[in-house]
Amino acid sequence: MEIVSLRLSGLKLLRPRLFGDPRGYFYESFRKPLYEELGLPPFVQDNVSCSAQHTVRGLHYQSEPGQAKLISCLRGKIYDVVVDIRPHSPTFGQWEAVELGDASPAQLFIPIGFAHGFCVLSSEALVQYKVSALYDPATEKSIRWNDPTLNVAWPTREPLLSQRDQTSPFFNEVFREANLDHRR
Repeated sequence: MEIVSLRLSGLKLLRPRLFGDPRGYFYESFRKPLYEELGLPPFVQDNVSCSAQHTVRGLHYQSEPGQAKLISCLRGKIYDVVVDIRPHSPTFGQWEAVELGDASPAQLFIPIGFAHGFCVLSSEALVQYKVSALYDPATEKSIRWNDPTLNVAWPTREPLLSQRDQTSPFFNEVFREANLDHRR
């Protein structure tokens, strides 16, 4: 497995070794001892979403105790966005994006302290994500997907959005006390 550390501290892109032949390919998508060796937290729940093209889901995060995520796109292609929401981080308020898809399998590890969202680039996308804390609606939080302070370069002008994502608070409303000097 190839592990690539991304610009925002703690984010990792994991590229599995593919075993291919004329029928297609095979890869190991999860091996607990390897992920423990990499320092990833134990994952306690798997979630799957299926979304149409131009759907934007996010930017979502969980309050205390937080939730680390391991994102995979099993079918189709997504533009996956992560925003650093750790107030004392030198990259607080900055975002990073990677494309994930079935043509080139990879996983994005997102530690606690980041908001996450994605946009579907293909006609449909099947996304699986492992999480380090069980779902608890009381901890579910979000930031407006098109927040002007963050200025995420989403690859769609007319996204399909949930009601929640249309009305999420803006970054500055959520993080009023934070220093934004490190934004890009």
